[in-house]
Formats: sequence, structure tokens, C-alpha cells
Amino acid sequence: MESPVLITGVARRVGLVLAEHFMALDIPVIGTFRSDRKELDALREGGVRLIECDFYEQEQVSAVIDTLRNDVTHLRAIIHNASDWIPESSGEDPARLMDKMMRVHVNVPYQLNMALAPALVAHSDEYNELTDIVHISDYVAEKGSKKHIAYAASKAAMNNITLSFAAQLAPKVKVNAIAPALLKFNEGDDEAYKKKAVQKALLPWEGGFEELLVMVDYLMASRFITGRVMPLDGGRHLK
Repeated sequence: MESPVLITGVARRVGLVLAEHFMALDIPVIGTFRSDRKELDALREGGVRLIECDFYEQEQVSAVIDTLRNDVTHLRAIIHNASDWIPESSGEDPARLMDKMMRVHVNVPYQLNMALAPALVAHSDEYNELTDIVHISDYVAEKGSKKHIAYAASKAAMNNITLSFAAQLAPKVKVNAIAPALLKFNEGDDEAYKKKAVQKALLPWEGGFEELLVMVDYLMASRFITGRVMPLDGGRHLK
């Protein structure tokens, strides 16, 4: 059986699209989710192995890691997509807010990488094929954010562990990050906000989730890219 791809946060948006993408390629998918949603029904019917896990609860994270280490001997890739986007204006206690952002974007990916690296190496050894870890980061990791300080800091830390794991796991496992800006508006975003948001980039439109799929495929197909944070921002850095 072909080695699966592990994707965290598959219940919606990027994670859901990634899971559907690999399903269409007949590549087995293991997906984690925090809250069940109707969108997951199609993934179940398509054979995706779904694992419920609240990344804010260490007991649940440890249980999932134990399960995966016992059940999965080979992995083709890990894609760290699970995310939370809480602004300082939410009223969350600042210490708790920073802990939460660091946990979902750094702590849990770090634990999963450490625990499942042997499965990635096992695939590389058996099939003579490089394997991948892809961290889904964010444009604001480099720029910062006045409204999402803890979030931006945690994504910067995610970029940094990308470098460390790339060095540790080479040459059998490539480790990269993708840093998107505006890919897809949320339902309910008003027209005034949309018009203002797209003007922040040289290419003033939504990138679309398809752009991220192209980047993921590119990184997984490459035999010569590791330890990089790949921008996907429409040229925002030049505005």
C-alpha cells in the first residue's frame, strides 16, 4: 500500500482542499480535525482516515502520536496546516493567548515531526524517494502584525523550526514552509474589506487555494529544495 500523507486541520479551507487533492491522486490521507463538520463526511466516504484531536489538549496530542507511531510505519509527507487566528482584541489573557498560538503552530508540529520522522525515513529507505515535511506558515511571520502579535510570532517560530528540521533530517527528508498572504476570503467578508485587502499586493486578487496546491506539489516533487520558506503573497513585500 502506498505511504500516506498526514495533514493536520482537514475540516475546512486549506486542509480540506489538500485532503481532497491527495484523494484525487489516489494517495492515502490521514487527517486530524478539532471539530467535526459536515465537510468531513465526503473525506470519510473517500477513505481518509480521520483522527479527532484538540491540539490545545496535550493528553489528546500524546494519544494521537502513540496511535500513529504504532499504526503507521511509512509516511510520504506531513503537512502542518492546523491553525488558529486569535487577535489580541479577543480579550484572551495575553499569556494564555501566546501559549495557545505557540502550541498549535510550533509545539504540536515539533512533537509530530520528532515522533514521526522515522516513518518518513522508512519510506525514503524502502522506495528510494525523498519525503517531505511542509509547514503552512504566513506572510506576517516576516512582517509582524499589530492586531495578531502572538499569531505572527508563532508563525515566525514555525519558520525557524523549518530550518532546524531541514538540517536534522537531510538528506532523506526535505523540510520547507509555505508563507501565503491572501488566498481566499472567508464567507461574510464584506466588499469594502475585500477591496482594501487585495490592494495590499502587486497582484490585486485572491491567490486561491489552487496556488497552494501547486506549491505543495512543487515542493514534494523537488529533489533540491529544503530549509526554505516559500512566499505566496502576490508581491506584498514590494507594496
